[in-house]
Amino acid sequence: MSEASREKVEYALRGKTLAVYLYLLKHGKAAGVREVQKALGFSSPSVAFHHLDKLVELNVVEKDQYERYVLAKKVDAGILHSFVSIGGLTLPRLGFYAAFFTTIAAAYVSVNRGSLDLYALIGTLGGAAVFWYEAWRVWRRKPF
Repeated sequence: MSEASREKVEYALRGKTLAVYLYLLKHGKAAGVREVQKALGFSSPSVAFHHLDKLVELNVVEKDQYERYVLAKKVDAGILHSFVSIGGLTLPRLGFYAAFFTTIAAAYVSVNRGSLDLYALIGTLGGAAVFWYEAWRVWRRKPF
């Protein structure tokens, strides 16, 4: 995908269009207009159709042989850069750093029980705390 088309997709993936994209991403299979409308609480099918059609124009979504909409490609746009999808889970990227620092801190404490260095302990626990806090902040802003 070229830089210009990536920017166009990122600009268009906002508000209700982003909600429709995230629904299709999380749903993982083809969905019809009414299904999207009901799932997202839109006032009418035409609202869902408008946003689905917008995604089709961006080549992010395509129609299958039954006129249902299916994700054509995944796009990392805006807030989605802060998350990673593993299987069916979508997790904050900073959570992996937090887990790493927590594991290092636990390993350090278990290996050096008798002679803990205060600075090493503060560094690992402080790093873990900062990353857990930032991962929590990103999680609160999740658009899905």
